[in-house]
Amino acid sequence: MANSVERTKKKLPERLAQVRGERSQRQFARELGVFQQNVNRYESGTTPHTDFLIQLALTENISIDWLLLGKGRMRRSR
Repeated sequence: MANSVERTKKKLPERLAQVRGERSQRQFARELGVFQQNVNRYESGTTPHTDFLIQLALTENISIDWLLLGKGRMRRSR
């Protein structure tokens, strides 16, 4: 079980970078109301805080299931 959790967690930084797209980390952080250093840490493998994940899901219309687990579609249906 722990191995599957670790494998899934390792994909989170890739999905965060995918959501950010062509935007710089600084611009992305500004749009989310967080520090650029946080975005950098999260894309480098530090587990994001719940508040960040919720803000990201709401601001970017991202599915939490997709973000955390890689399941379903990236964007939530409206």
